[in-house]
Amino acid sequence: MPVPWFLLSLALGRSPVVVSLERLVEPQDTARCSLGLSCHLWDGDVLCLPGSIESAPGPVLVPTSLQTELVLRCRQETDCALCVRVVVHLAVHGHWEEPEDDGKSGPEFGEHRNASLQAQVVLSFQAYPTARCALLEVQVPAVLVQPGQSVGSAVFDCFEAGLGAEVRIWSYTQPRYQKELNLTQQLPDGDNVRLVLDVSEEQHFGFLLYWDQVQGPPKPWRFLPTGPLPLCTDSITLNHTDLVPCLCIQVWPLEPDSVRTSFCPFREDPRAHWNLWHIARLQLLSPGRWQLDAPCPLLAEVVLCWQAPDQSPCRPLVPPMPREEVIVNKPHEFPLVNGHPNLCIQVNSLEKVQMQECLWADSLGPFKDDILLVEMRSSLNNTSLCALEPSGCTPLPSNASTRAAHFGEQLLQDFQSHQCLQLWNDNLGALWACPMGKYIHKRWALVWLFGLLLAAVLFFFLLKKGGVKEATRARVALLLHSAEGAGFERLVGALASALSQLPLRVAVDLWSRRELSEHGALAWFHKQRRQTLQEDGVVILLFSPGAVAQCQQWLQDQAWAPGPNGPHDAFAASLSCVLPDFLQGRAAGSYIGVCFDGLLPPDAVPALFRAAPLFSLPSQLPGFLGALQGRSASQPGWLRERAEHVARTLRPALDSCFLPARASPARTGWDPGP
Repeated sequence: MPVPWFLLSLALGRSPVVVSLERLVEPQDTARCSLGLSCHLWDGDVLCLPGSIESAPGPVLVPTSLQTELVLRCRQETDCALCVRVVVHLAVHGHWEEPEDDGKSGPEFGEHRNASLQAQVVLSFQAYPTARCALLEVQVPAVLVQPGQSVGSAVFDCFEAGLGAEVRIWSYTQPRYQKELNLTQQLPDGDNVRLVLDVSEEQHFGFLLYWDQVQGPPKPWRFLPTGPLPLCTDSITLNHTDLVPCLCIQVWPLEPDSVRTSFCPFREDPRAHWNLWHIARLQLLSPGRWQLDAPCPLLAEVVLCWQAPDQSPCRPLVPPMPREEVIVNKPHEFPLVNGHPNLCIQVNSLEKVQMQECLWADSLGPFKDDILLVEMRSSLNNTSLCALEPSGCTPLPSNASTRAAHFGEQLLQDFQSHQCLQLWNDNLGALWACPMGKYIHKRWALVWLFGLLLAAVLFFFLLKKGGVKEATRARVALLLHSAEGAGFERLVGALASALSQLPLRVAVDLWSRRELSEHGALAWFHKQRRQTLQEDGVVILLFSPGAVAQCQQWLQDQAWAPGPNGPHDAFAASLSCVLPDFLQGRAAGSYIGVCFDGLLPPDAVPALFRAAPLFSLPSQLPGFLGALQGRSASQPGWLRERAEHVARTLRPALDSCFLPARASPARTGWDPGP
């Protein structure tokens, strides 16, 4: 499995150093020997079948010690596996046997003594649940074959192992003349990075992890209090995603006037830079102000771009909109007159887009089918106009075969009659957003008319045959309510269940508690609101005494303090986005207000929210259901039948809300009769 590359060892001596794991690019195992020896690695794994220990008839090669080292075997830049390198130190044991003096073996014995020494070195590796062996053939020249003499070492790369595993390694030579050497090692965990402090009992050091800031003093990441490091504190564990280019290490002896030594080992590592961009965040502070939050300085510039609804690449705005260098953790401002959901912020570094956020889309809704007009003014008071398109900025009017050129005359008329929204303005020029949907509608009016006529004939035919019950897809309805206790939640649940049978596709936080717990009420609301408005749905605001109190606090610019159910209160989380829709006149057709008979009079709802239709239930159920259906509202008979069903569902839940106040609750509101 992939492992982090930042496994470090920090040695605290007179010359502290920080080193990272060696990276191997060889996909296959390899072997090498020290100077003077020759090695050959048998291909593939071998069977570990040790023979019996025998007496030595002459000089033999034996392992004297084992060493291991952790390395990384990388098949790709970010696909690395932890690997154990094994180093076997070898020596000569025994000596050549003296021949019997028979007068015939002198020359042969001399040739025998001048021969090289060969042996097979077996390395056995166990890491549950795997086990394997490797076989190296080692040849020692005759000049090194001296009894008791160390001849060098053999290095094997490498045995792959899982993170956190305990591995056991042993080695022996064949034929076997002594028992094998054993070594057991615990490998590090993979989710963390461990800084190992090699501190002797006589050494006392201070240790500091900090973010190196270009401006201002270093910002501590984690500080170990000044004083001798406890002997039990021999390592510090970090998450590997915390390692960024400006994360530095500082150590110093705890003695008067000591010199501090600093290291910034990740400054040039591309994966540390990837970590930095991954954790950097853009946030919108106000309609024209934004900020980039990051722990390290960034060499980047920011531009505004225009994102079309077709998900094509975001097009940077042409001049005169200025570019701006990024200073992290500091508010920046674009001189915008108005925001627009299609305006996005791009942060570029090294001629590459590192991040893009369409911050205004969260507050102003989904992308619009608008086109951006760029007005440029010269020193002679001359004005030119062009439309930003994928091919560039198309002058208006133009004979080019582009969408903007085709509708150039209409766009110029809208611009001159002030039907476009101005986004930015200064002495050099201005930016305007002009709607394009109406031109498309005019162009395809006859086609749509024919299609609708054909659909009506087909629908009539299907009704005659009894083949369909519904001709349109169910509309989306998002219910927002304040936390008012268990009784009110039962009332909300009853209304949601009844509406889902109309049919409507109903979304309510009561049915999404797991998602709210995982992502938060605000994220859940943004997702549901965007989907609802994109599908021409409706947001239903359920007003209760608690909801009215929250609205009044927001309208008076007072901070609202969440109660016990605050984290799950989607109504409170929604106000920051719902209020702008009402303040800017965008609520009509997208919002409906609801209060309940006897629980809250309609006059108690703040006047701002009465800009959308407001109904009191169940007394005004037919009108409420008609507004929910919108253009596809059915005949009055169908509405009355559905209203009766919803009323029967609501009444027990509504009556239960009054039980603590009176023993025999009176029926309120519209009564469909028996």
